Amino acid sequence: MQDFLFVVAGLVLLIGGGNWLLKAAVDLSLKLSIPRIVIGMTVVSFATSAPELIVSVNAALDGFPDLAFGNVVGSNIANLGLVLAITVILAPIDVRKSFYTTDWPVMMLASFIFFFFIFFDGVLEQHEGIIMVAVLFAFLVYLLRFQKQAVEGPEDDYPISLPLYQTVLFLGLGGVALWGGSELLIKGAVGMATAFGVSERVIAITIVSVGTSIPELAASVIAVIKKEKAISLGNLIGSNIFNLLAVLGITSIITPIQVVDQGLLGNDIFWMLAISFLILPLVFIPKGLRLGWRDGVVLLAVYVAFVYLTIT
Repeated sequence: MQDFLFVVAGLVLLIGGGNWLLKAAVDLSLKLSIPRIVIGMTVVSFATSAPELIVSVNAALDGFPDLAFGNVVGSNIANLGLVLAITVILAPIDVRKSFYTTDWPVMMLASFIFFFFIFFDGVLEQHEGIIMVAVLFAFLVYLLRFQKQAVEGPEDDYPISLPLYQTVLFLGLGGVALWGGSELLIKGAVGMATAFGVSERVIAITIVSVGTSIPELAASVIAVIKKEKAISLGNLIGSNIFNLLAVLGITSIITPIQVVDQGLLGNDIFWMLAISFLILPLVFIPKGLRLGWRDGVVLLAVYVAFVYLTIT
């Protein structure tokens, strides 16, 4: 029971810390007159990936590499199989042309880069992490130069104007909450894995990954309830790209990560590739550039099957 409470408390701190960090980072960027488009593609993306990044770095440094890998791979599967599925079941979404010209191809490229780096030797080395971060940087430069309309948001996206002391306070609170939350989450996850006799990978790929995807799910559901049209498939695909290239890339630069549980290489990574690929035909069938409730049911069924086969 104590380990479960550690996991819950860790997730609460991670979600709260991520929100505080996001508020402070965006406000600070605006105070420094950084262009909004740059804020959207860098500051916001990194801030929303902060929970995954902190958990993965901390897990790798603490000697739990399967938590680092399982967190990211499971989060990518949950983003599409759970978050996107629930979103389109509640309300259909239209998909932009940039989905098949930029977003999906880059997500698949990032997925295959990760696959080839990890599959054959089971280790994500420092130089491979540098390559992954370099690919992400090239992608951002491409978006900022040639795809500005794909990353610019509505004018009221960032209406925040905080006093400087409040911005600093949010930065400090966010950083402390993220670090403390990751410590509690890792401690609880390892404890639960030991208590239930399952691997760290299984806990990471299910509980931890869903927990770090809660902010995306909450934002999507709230947007649907408010009947906002700002939800886009590109947001979740962008999150997956950052999870692979930034989170795992930066983590492996700090410390090389080695797979312990071979289930990651023999099972999880193929589920991630499969559900990432599945999005393409679902977007075009039966209606072009649109995802409806039937697509959501398919994605949710795939996610449920993945979780069931992973824990049994």
